[in-house]
Amino acid sequence: MDLKIEPINIIFTVVMATTAATLTIRWMMLYSKQDYLIVISAIVLVLSLAALLININQRLIQIQQDIEAKERALRISVKSVEDTVDKKLNAVVHRVNESVNDVSKRMYR
Repeated sequence: MDLKIEPINIIFTVVMATTAATLTIRWMMLYSKQDYLIVISAIVLVLSLAALLININQRLIQIQQDIEAKERALRISVKSVEDTVDKKLNAVVHRVNESVNDVSKRMYR
């Protein structure tokens, strides 16, 4: 699978990480405690969440592309079957018309 991360996803990931860090630092300052392990853990947690969301997005894009490719193949296959049935039906109609013409010629003799 080709990993193409859109720039907007990177921007959202950076915003999520900085927001998590800021929120955690401000929350800890509220209780007069400074524990940078908690801040780093919050950042890692948010980055993991962002990576998970980007991965899900990439899989959905891949599934959509697979469905579109199968739909195109199915359309081509249906068109081929339609053409074959059309040719056979035209041949049958032609034979029936000839038979009707032969019968009608015999009746008028």
